[in-house]
Amino acid sequence: MLAALRHLDVVLLASTLALSALGMIVVYSATKTVYAFEPTYYLKRQIVFSVIGVGVMAAVAFIDYRRLEQWAYVIFGAIVLSLLAVFVIGKSVTAGTGATASGIAQRWINLGPFQLQPSEFAALGLVGVLAVYLNGHSGDLGPKRLVPALLLVGVPFLLVVKQPDLGTAIVIVVVTFTMLVVAGVRLRYLLLLVVLGALGFVAGVHLHLIHASQIQRLTSFLHPSTGALGANYQEDVAKIAIGAGGLKGTGLFGGIVTTLNYLPEQSTDFIFATVGEQLGFVGSAVLIGLFGIMSLRILRAVQSARDGLGRLLCTGVLALVVFSVFQNIGMNIGLMPVTGIPLPFISYGGSAIIVFFAAVGLVLNVEMRRFRAR
Repeated sequence: MLAALRHLDVVLLASTLALSALGMIVVYSATKTVYAFEPTYYLKRQIVFSVIGVGVMAAVAFIDYRRLEQWAYVIFGAIVLSLLAVFVIGKSVTAGTGATASGIAQRWINLGPFQLQPSEFAALGLVGVLAVYLNGHSGDLGPKRLVPALLLVGVPFLLVVKQPDLGTAIVIVVVTFTMLVVAGVRLRYLLLLVVLGALGFVAGVHLHLIHASQIQRLTSFLHPSTGALGANYQEDVAKIAIGAGGLKGTGLFGGIVTTLNYLPEQSTDFIFATVGEQLGFVGSAVLIGLFGIMSLRILRAVQSARDGLGRLLCTGVLALVVFSVFQNIGMNIGLMPVTGIPLPFISYGGSAIIVFFAAVGLVLNVEMRRFRAR
């Protein structure tokens, strides 16, 4: 273990901790006026989530990732059971916020003062089980092997769609496709999967398996002229906040839009707008730069992994992090539809923070053991 620690990726660890620290500051700034009697309520919870996340990251990093081959399917089964449990003992909430609110979503399981969102863990769990499966059948990834892989993905995917959690469902698709590409699946099979996916989406719309509110969220960003009181309310207010920040921002803990809570979900889905208003272009660039450093270090881990399993694990984490950042920032500036994907380490919320810390721990694990003979 001491030998492995010599290969710890300090840059990846430092960028992760820096993002987490910045997230705590921005969460406090975005929520300090929510409860006048306790302005640090959300900050305290975010600190607790982050401390737990660091502990999980350390545990994941120190347990040799090759043991995942023995436990991947057990972990996968536990995640599926937790997704099923959401429909039995889960907490129902309004799906959407502000002017976009529509329908009921079941996504959380109450655990005393905290809430667990199993769908957040589903994406990372799939990274593990899919990496184990694809590595075990490397060189033989024809239709006979692809069908079981798609069934593995399909079960949690359908359960997540049923909640409904459109954002996580899209993440699962992106992560799966990226891992299939890196695993060496032939181009014709990948193209076939794209066609089948498109046909499945059309069928889901016509069979009303995909909610009208979800379709609206996917398409409303294409029509920005609907006005601030229409389906684009959140996006419009987010862009106003970012524009008000200008080059240097209005100052930390300042800004009319975010300090007066005009923007729904400004500490979660739309926290990048809080950064944009208060820290401006400079602060936003620093934030994106930290994500860039993190992504490059994960890409380095993909390239230096000593075996196929490590390479696939890091690939799945890279897809998870990069797409989450791209999608979240994209929906804040009106380039992507609103899908409820959190900004890693920055958005308020326990499940997502723990998952992203665990994901970084997995990459650190692979990197620390890359020195061994292949």
